[in-house]
Amino acid sequence: MTYVKPKFRHPELPKNKLGYTVDYYEGALSTLCAGCGHDSISAAVVQTCFEMNIEPHRLAKLSGIGCSSKTPAYFLSNSHGFNSVHGRMPSVATGANLANKDLIYFGVSGDGDTASIGMGQFVHVIRRNLNMIYIVMNNGCYGLTKGQDSATADEGSKNKTGHVNLFEGIDLSSLAIELGATFVAQSFSGDKAQLTPLIKAAIKHPGFAFINVISPCVTFNNNVGSTKSYDYVRHHIEATSTMDFVPEMTEITASYDEGSLKTVKMHDGSSIALHKLAQDWDPLDKISAMNAIQHAKQKHEILTGLLYMQPESVELHQLLNTSNKPLNTLTKKELCPGSVALADINAGLR
Repeated sequence: MTYVKPKFRHPELPKNKLGYTVDYYEGALSTLCAGCGHDSISAAVVQTCFEMNIEPHRLAKLSGIGCSSKTPAYFLSNSHGFNSVHGRMPSVATGANLANKDLIYFGVSGDGDTASIGMGQFVHVIRRNLNMIYIVMNNGCYGLTKGQDSATADEGSKNKTGHVNLFEGIDLSSLAIELGATFVAQSFSGDKAQLTPLIKAAIKHPGFAFINVISPCVTFNNNVGSTKSYDYVRHHIEATSTMDFVPEMTEITASYDEGSLKTVKMHDGSSIALHKLAQDWDPLDKISAMNAIQHAKQKHEILTGLLYMQPESVELHQLLNTSNKPLNTLTKKELCPGSVALADINAGLR
């Protein structure tokens, strides 16, 4: 087995509008277990950024600790990156975003990294509506430490050792909606056709965009009795919709049944086209989204797709009324306007 990635690519690989082939968006060779769902998510990220013509140096990828948090090494090697400590990725992302709001911030976390040690940070990054994409690669176990149940493991789920989880699992999507997240979606690592447009929409969303991706652990949580295994997820998926992301000024070419199409306009003129499968669900209504999740849970189904969205959200920089220029570009003259300006400020406080 080799850990050297071949450099040869077909000479006629298609290029995007920037002139890059898809391999320019790849990363190092993955050292995760063969068949790990996390690698499929990485592939979806690569495909998304290639199709959206994103310049890799305009994107910053951040992570914590865990199998999932290793994945930024496996995509977009030409982007900025920071691997932080366990559960602390949101605070690092917040600091970086406040310093330079011109970058796309892409956070990758796991169910342990987010739902246990990082829960406090997860809660606060949502309520601040930080403009970032936050993906949780959710396998219900701690893959790096031999498969113990994580906080998202479902009650009654059985792990590889035969242990049955006694505790209610934390539903991160429901929690995110309840806490005020302005974009919440859920998907399956084995469904690239659904996941890719969800990531595209999340990148375009002005605010905190959360995607919970069920990503089976093939080594420790892919056994009979696990509710995070490939077989279980495939047999219990219930989609809210099929979805297309439509860039600005691009014609909608997808075909939908009459009366089932719902188009959600984005702030920049692009749109999300939803072919609604769940007719009693409205992605713009928080109560409707919460009800849809709970109804699916009662039927032991895993609801996927765009769950909830608030298109016109107010992100952190708008809330704080920060400088129009990124803080890292401000000059000494702008940061130190002189004694006259200081005197005016002091006078205004008297």
